[in-house]
Amino acid sequence: MSTGKKIPLRQCIGCGESKNKKEMIRILRTPEGEFTLDATGRKNGRGAYLCPSKECLQKAIKGKGLERSFKMAIPKEVYETLEKEMEGLG
Repeated sequence: MSTGKKIPLRQCIGCGESKNKKEMIRILRTPEGEFTLDATGRKNGRGAYLCPSKECLQKAIKGKGLERSFKMAIPKEVYETLEKEMEGLG
């Protein structure tokens, strides 16, 4: 049996595909209740993962992927901020 290093997989809240954690963008809810993109993947808080594409973000918005992940209503401003931050990354 191979004892290779286990690669952490995360499921996209937009398309539902499981991918390598490093390939995805982490959306973070801080303990203060703020939403932000976590580029390092190491900040404290509840996280949800998204493919780095606008299509997946649109699917997440349409299918209420963030609402399900965080079990709460997400204000429209949060989605607008995430779109702007994702454009900055791309």
